[in-house]
Amino acid sequence: MRWLPFQLNPDLPESGIPRLEYIRRKFGDRDHSRYQRVAQVGKSIGLDMQFEKITVQPNTVKAHRLLHHAGELGKQDALAEALFRAYFIEGANLTDNAVLADYAAQAGLDRDEALKYLVSGADADVIRSADIEARQAGIEGVPFFIFNRTIGLSGAQDPEVLLQAMQQARDRVPGT
Repeated sequence: MRWLPFQLNPDLPESGIPRLEYIRRKFGDRDHSRYQRVAQVGKSIGLDMQFEKITVQPNTVKAHRLLHHAGELGKQDALAEALFRAYFIEGANLTDNAVLADYAAQAGLDRDEALKYLVSGADADVIRSADIEARQAGIEGVPFFIFNRTIGLSGAQDPEVLLQAMQQARDRVPGT
């Protein structure tokens, strides 16, 4: 499995924006209960999402760069899990290099090397290009699953649907 970059908000400044400002921009004065519904669904499967702890709506280029780097080191899944926990449960600011480096360390990466990588700006062009490529392929949101480069599924899906898509993708490849 590989985690590919896709930004929900590619136009945000590098430092992100205050979360409440983002919510007002996106939804206006309408009901924001959608986050409560997501949190309730999360709780039903053991995830205690804490949307109220999120103070910064991040530009995620740095986080995606770090995920790319972790993938090169064989630690992409561990970092993805750490970053999901950081943001959705702990409300961490994913635009802060030191915060990202701390979570990289929790995922088994060397903290100092992760910080040096983040400060360098390395691979930002790779991430932005991959994000544009995903949009040009018609991807508009997350989650988006691609199985064996043949089957794509958008949105949260039941496990049975995911399994069926995996089997169909496997069956489309000769010799499997």
